[in-house]
Amino acid sequence: MRILFQGDSITDCGRGNGLGQGYPLLISARLGLDMPGQHEFLNFGISGNRVVDVYARIKKDGWNHNPDVFSILIGINDVWHEIGGQNGVEADRFYTVLKMLADDTMVRFPSIRMIFMEPFTLNTGVVAENWDYFRDETALRGKAVEQVAGEVGGLYLPLQNEFNAACAVADASYWLRDGVHPTAAGHQLIADRWLALFREKILT
Repeated sequence: MRILFQGDSITDCGRGNGLGQGYPLLISARLGLDMPGQHEFLNFGISGNRVVDVYARIKKDGWNHNPDVFSILIGINDVWHEIGGQNGVEADRFYTVLKMLADDTMVRFPSIRMIFMEPFTLNTGVVAENWDYFRDETALRGKAVEQVAGEVGGLYLPLQNEFNAACAVADASYWLRDGVHPTAAGHQLIADRWLALFREKILT
């Protein structure tokens, strides 16, 4: 089973030509130990990407690799890039482009399993100065992700409430070092939730 991860810096996480040091690596390590040789892992996340950037390169960094599972985490830069650079992607356009990406992928690979991960943020670091904006706009992108997942029969992985709940145990910066990028513990949280969904819905 070939599993392809797509997204922004949270997925990229210093991957170079490998899996990086984030949740894709943790997922590959766990499945590699539990099910040796049964999965292949590819990471094509690129730091700074918005949904329009991922769609622009979906053939090269997606379809051409014939994935069995396509996992995408995107949305925070569609919010963040509006601050300062005014180059964000509005919530309705975010939905439209993500839906095109999903529909086009399903047409080419009717049996593919798609995992849509909810974007997330916490009130710490660079986010704190514009917290209301980040919270509200990220939530809108999350709703769009959930809607697209439902419309194409994909799997939706909610993450915002998971990070909110984690803040009852440790401060927000313990999980997301700047309000956006996960720490090691934050990446482990993502990996654990991803694996639980994968095992329940794809492996069974």
